[in-house]
Amino acid sequence: MSQDSTTSPPAPSFWRSVAQSLRGEEHDYTSLPMNRAIILLAVPMVLEMIMESLFAVADVFWVSRLGKEAVAVVGITESVMTLIYAVAIGISIAATAIVSRRIGEKEPELAAQAAAQIVLLGVLMAAGIGVVLGIFAPDILRAMGADEKVVTIGGSFARVMLGGNITVFLIFLINAIFRGAGDAVIAMRTLWLANALNIVLGPCFIFGWGIFPEMGVTGAAVATNIGRGVGVLYQLWHLAGHHSRVKVRWEHFKPRREILGTVLSKSGSGIAQFLISTTSWVGLFKILAMFGSTALAGYTIAIRIVTFALMPAWGLANAGSTLVGQNLGANKPERAEAAVWIATKLNILVLSGVGLCFVIFAGPLLRLFSPEPDVLAFGTQSLWIISLAFPLYAAGMCFEGAFNGSGDTWTPARLNFLCLWLGQIPIAWLLARTLGWGPIGAVISVPAAYSLLAVWSFFLFRRGKWKLQKV
Repeated sequence: MSQDSTTSPPAPSFWRSVAQSLRGEEHDYTSLPMNRAIILLAVPMVLEMIMESLFAVADVFWVSRLGKEAVAVVGITESVMTLIYAVAIGISIAATAIVSRRIGEKEPELAAQAAAQIVLLGVLMAAGIGVVLGIFAPDILRAMGADEKVVTIGGSFARVMLGGNITVFLIFLINAIFRGAGDAVIAMRTLWLANALNIVLGPCFIFGWGIFPEMGVTGAAVATNIGRGVGVLYQLWHLAGHHSRVKVRWEHFKPRREILGTVLSKSGSGIAQFLISTTSWVGLFKILAMFGSTALAGYTIAIRIVTFALMPAWGLANAGSTLVGQNLGANKPERAEAAVWIATKLNILVLSGVGLCFVIFAGPLLRLFSPEPDVLAFGTQSLWIISLAFPLYAAGMCFEGAFNGSGDTWTPARLNFLCLWLGQIPIAWLLARTLGWGPIGAVISVPAAYSLLAVWSFFLFRRGKWKLQKV
């Protein structure tokens, strides 16, 4: 036999791998070289999250032109929306874990059945949540500590965002299905389409440009739901079998007790995990609201900038999570662990650089979003403090992604409860109120709690019990 017939073909270059990832080519991620598998999945996932983070920054950029009360409206409503995100992300965790495991087991029909049941569950839950929260939106703003001026300005914004939550709900769920199947490029294109529309339409509806009505801060909510709604239609087209590894048919939507039971079982702990995390943010906003609109506006702008950096980092964590699920499904736990370590090292490297830039340039960054000196001062301090722990945030999200990808969603839920509810909220109250440090004390609680979360996650990941999870 000749030498040419026994020699493996050379591995594609880095840039060729990037190009292949953006074309959406189908690959078996349980057999590819691990570095290449990470590249193929991570590139579209990171680009997907970059667009999501651009949306968060662009949204507050335009709204900030309406004054600090308008920014406070967005901040308070977004803190309530995080509860909806928690439910959607909790089900999304189950979606990625179940679909990736079925793909790793080479069972695409079972993956399609699970995907349909997940979408059905998401529609029913989003509709129920939307009706209740949409009706009581102004009362919710008051309960969060907003004064009557903020409620008057933002009641309609909150009603549109909370009542129309089905668009963001389905985007989360269906993108999780695509990521679990290895179709990361479809998830990327969905968010680029949805958020590009939102970025373009936002100022049009806010300021009444051209043929569009001037709707003020409510216009931001209208643009968001239009953009995400179009994104959902694009997702459904692919889910029906157009260039997707998961091909859902009408018969798959017939309720199946055993699949729904599995989804609900994994979703329950996933929802608990993110409800704990997001309600801790609601609690933090409640504490900050005691110090007025200036603190709320400054913190809202700072946290949007932080989100701009952290969202792409979730792309690397999601790539590791998908590889964990698929490789455990293929009975290759050593590859699953290797994927997480590679993703963690890359994430730490990237976020350390970003955090350093934020510490150095916090002031100039905040000036892009607010001309008000008091808002600028508090926002600058907040961004500087939160950015100090970026390397630990990077590691923590990858370790938690590994637990979730394996189907072990209870471990992150317990960690979030201990570190955020029993850590962040009491620390925030102690520093802000008891010790009299004011709103900056509440901000200090953020890096303190998330650093503890990262360290604890590391030790539990090293124990390796997540490799034994069944889905």
